[in-house]
Amino acid sequence: MREWEWQLLEDKAMLDHIEISGVTVSAGDRVRLCPHDGGDILDIALRGQVATIEGIEEDYEGKRHVCVVLDEDPGRDLGLMRQPGHRFFFDPAEIEPLPAGLEPEQTHRTKARVLIAGIGNIFLGDDAFGVEVARRLADCELPNEVRVVDFGIRGLDLVYALQDGYDTTILIDAFPHGKHPGTVSIVEPCLNDLDVGSDESGCVEPHGMHPMNVLRMAKAMQAPLEHILLIGCEPAYLGGDDGHMGLSESVEAAVGEAVNTTRTLVNQILNGGWPQLQSQIEVRK
Repeated sequence: MREWEWQLLEDKAMLDHIEISGVTVSAGDRVRLCPHDGGDILDIALRGQVATIEGIEEDYEGKRHVCVVLDEDPGRDLGLMRQPGHRFFFDPAEIEPLPAGLEPEQTHRTKARVLIAGIGNIFLGDDAFGVEVARRLADCELPNEVRVVDFGIRGLDLVYALQDGYDTTILIDAFPHGKHPGTVSIVEPCLNDLDVGSDESGCVEPHGMHPMNVLRMAKAMQAPLEHILLIGCEPAYLGGDDGHMGLSESVEAAVGEAVNTTRTLVNQILNGGWPQLQSQIEVRK
């Protein structure tokens, strides 16, 4: 590609304001995100979220893009607001202006009380179980008090999310615990010994996900960890040296059961109940 063609791709104009649905908005205004249907899992996770406009750009083709930062993004309080992973670009038709003067809590239809966190690596066979369940749940009609997020292997993002004061967090993950492959279990992780020690077992890798290490770091950051549940599925394989990708037949068949189990559990919790569990266990992967 010639130098002038590269320059064309990089050229963009910064706009002071833009009109959306008859309302003029500019940097600093708050909006609700309404991604078009048919998008990816990120669009589903961001739908309905409230954000603040950071800038408005127009590319060389005249297409406009609105750059926003989520109001719920923990990076706002950690000086990370301008990092690429914390900024999102939307078509103007995908955002809804919010009335000026509203306090942050007034912009939420209902504060989320339950966080459903899908966990897993899609490249490691049955370890993708939590990701697939989260994807299916995102297409379900759930109460407004419930937020579903596919965290994948983003352990630090889940640590930050656990600071948001959810009443209950439901982790969904592949869970080797000696059962027949495809067995879905509801367990309560043991939170009695989560203090982070000096060894590396208490660390969270930026692109890794070990549930207990995530909980240890969240506790060290003073996150409220009173009600944590795991919906786990016994894997047939977790994709080792064989490089196998995709869910095994038995685990694939268990995805629907896990979706139904999660929805039943959510309704029980929102109605003031709690599952009867035999014991707490430590979750290891």
